[in-house]
Amino acid sequence: MQRTEFSQTLQSNMALPANETSMAERSQWVLNAPAPPSTWHNLMASVRNTISSYQKMCSYIRGQPGPKVVLSFLRSIFPILHWGRNYSPTKFRNDLLAGLTIASLCIPQSIGYATLAKLDPEYGLYTSVVPPLIYALMGTSREIAIGPVAVVSLLLSSMIQKLIDPAIDPNGYRKLVFTTTFFAGIFQAAFGLFRLGFLVDFLSHAAIVGFMGGAAIIIGLQQLKGLFGINHFTNKTDIISVMKSVWESVDHPWNPRNFVLGCSFFIFILFTRFLGKRNKKLFWLPAISPLVSVMLSTLIVFLTRADKSGVNIVRHIKGGLNPSSINQIDLNSPHIGALAKIGLVVAAVALTESVAVGRSFASMKGYHLDGNKEMVSLGFMNIIGCFTSCYVATGSFSRTVVNFTAGCETLASNIVMAIVVLISLQCLTKLLYFTPTAILASIILSALPGLIDINEAYKIWKVDKLDFLACVGAFFGVLFASVELGLLVAVGISFTKIIWISIGAGTETLGRLPGTDVFCDAQQYPMAVKIPGVAIIRVKSSLLCFSNANSVRERILKWISREEAKGNIEDNTGSIIQLVILDTSNLVSIDTSGIASLEELHKSLVSSGKHVRGTELALRFYTIICG
Repeated sequence: MQRTEFSQTLQSNMALPANETSMAERSQWVLNAPAPPSTWHNLMASVRNTISSYQKMCSYIRGQPGPKVVLSFLRSIFPILHWGRNYSPTKFRNDLLAGLTIASLCIPQSIGYATLAKLDPEYGLYTSVVPPLIYALMGTSREIAIGPVAVVSLLLSSMIQKLIDPAIDPNGYRKLVFTTTFFAGIFQAAFGLFRLGFLVDFLSHAAIVGFMGGAAIIIGLQQLKGLFGINHFTNKTDIISVMKSVWESVDHPWNPRNFVLGCSFFIFILFTRFLGKRNKKLFWLPAISPLVSVMLSTLIVFLTRADKSGVNIVRHIKGGLNPSSINQIDLNSPHIGALAKIGLVVAAVALTESVAVGRSFASMKGYHLDGNKEMVSLGFMNIIGCFTSCYVATGSFSRTVVNFTAGCETLASNIVMAIVVLISLQCLTKLLYFTPTAILASIILSALPGLIDINEAYKIWKVDKLDFLACVGAFFGVLFASVELGLLVAVGISFTKIIWISIGAGTETLGRLPGTDVFCDAQQYPMAVKIPGVAIIRVKSSLLCFSNANSVRERILKWISREEAKGNIEDNTGSIIQLVILDTSNLVSIDTSGIASLEELHKSLVSSGKHVRGTELALRFYTIICG
């Protein structure tokens, strides 16, 4: 069909019957669209909506009695006032059982995580008292269990010990930890109050999977010190330094009793976990096995006096209520800038882990978790915690799983757990004097397999190779360099992916699936039918801007030139593409560079004798030609 015949056919079909009037009107709406609202108009509309909401709130307050207004305000801050009204004895029984169960897991884990953070064991127990109580008042998740976690403990020790060596100046190191906790709480609360939670999303899911896997291996390697009873061990976290330290310790005397004791109870813990998975009614068995291991190993060491034979023990654990640490928050420290940066990193990682865990279990129970409220509650929890000798606390995945499995109903299980830990601090710390450090190492090692998710890494590989690159970058960055460098690599790769996608916005040619009105990518669906003389091209990106506008224009022109050259070779009939239809339905934003590139594209196509139309006309034209 020659171009004149093509135009005549198109014009003759423009007279549509009455039932196609609506389609013609829609075409005019697309081709002659009104000007979009200006930036100033959108800004003023946002201000008006904000003022209107404020006025409605004020009018509501004026119409309500004072006590009701105060109660409504308190309920928005403390959700416990809302769900506490419907609390029942049945719920309390379930929460009591769940609280006792997670407390039995929390006590030994908290002691181990405190040693991982290079702090005295009691600070792990302190962190399991005040933060869970604050979160129970302000938190919105029903299942999450609050306390110290392995990854955050490793982050703190690996980054702060570069400023002060905890072995040389433990008091100065502890001050930096509390100051970092203060900054972490400030950042977390700010993220929630100013709706800045999207900043945490720059730590993508793939990056977190890789980071957690690498951190788990590093944490496991760090436990070789306690498992083998090594006295001289490196403070570095990379795998090369740790393995070198282990190798060098072979030349120094070490006591195999530590290894035998630790491995024996490590196998015991794994065996109880196996039984718990085989029989769901025995869910409590793997939960209490760490505490049972601590009690039995402590009794064995006490009765045999194995500490005199070279078995390393915890020794003194300070008991009592959480002491005040307000005077240890050092905002005049020469390291204040570095501590703020560490606090930001720790806050982001802690938020990501806690919110991810909370949302997972909230979806299982069928309720919504408010991310901003979670950030505010976690932030205030850590701010208050740093004043009461606590370091950074967040939601623990392992303890949350136990809490959920134990049948918790509300956050009262966290209150029960905190009370049990507090009683232990008051009455049981002296009994832990002979607890072998190898047992703490075995307890931490037993919690690490849950941080390594090989199946999820495989899914990431199958779905998105760039995401997998971020995952691998975080994994090997943590493993061979440092924890903070691994995070930096992961974030860098994620940003690179965003830039790559925005710059490399692609196009695709569309065809109609036989027997349908659906248009799809002709390369992906080879059976798609193309219209002779018509090229329907879709811009795949949602953004057409300075970074990708020229690339999109050049791709379209090159594709048309290539298709016409192919048609000339095959048919020798001249230009075979007479109408170019651009599908820009994916676009949600376009800047001046994008507009200029579309104008240049239109001029280039028109100068070569081609018609250019938009998406609506594509459907209309195909209906006319193909019936």
